[in-house]
Amino acid sequence: LAMLIWDSLTGGLTANPIQALTARTGTAALVCLILSLAVTPFSGVGGQAWVVPWRRPLGLYAFFYASLHMATFVALDYGLDWYLIWDTVLEKRYIVAGSGAFVAMVPLALTSTRGWQRRLGPRWRKLHRLAYLAAILAVIHFLWLVKADIRQPVAYGVGVAALLALRLPGVRRRLRSW
Repeated sequence: LAMLIWDSLTGGLTANPIQALTARTGTAALVCLILSLAVTPFSGVGGQAWVVPWRRPLGLYAFFYASLHMATFVALDYGLDWYLIWDTVLEKRYIVAGSGAFVAMVPLALTSTRGWQRRLGPRWRKLHRLAYLAAILAVIHFLWLVKADIRQPVAYGVGVAALLALRLPGVRRRLRSW
């Protein structure tokens, strides 16, 4: 965030600063979301319990950067012109996927506290499975956004797929025994 602010103030955001802001906040959101998903397999299969306290902050950072990403799109890129935004949403499928990822993350951020964990009980875990949907939609958003070189979004997609596969009981058992 400090680098992003510094680059914004010193003209280090390329010739198209709004596009650079959008890309950098989107990438940061996706990376934080993937890292938050990596905590459970890393602690469960890898036996590294020290990473568990990082799950919530990583998820909240993902939401923070996704919010900056969305705000850049809505306020800076489209100047809060809701008709233009609506037309763009209807025209470009990658925006629908990205909006879906953001909407899936809202209840996760709102219910990330211990108080909400107590209030929701076992439903809290089910609700927080929306993180899987958010990650998949974010990768689809990135994949559909890219015009030519799809290597980076495919790499993120493979990472998300691997992390989701590591949540399957059979895969987890096999890796633990190995």
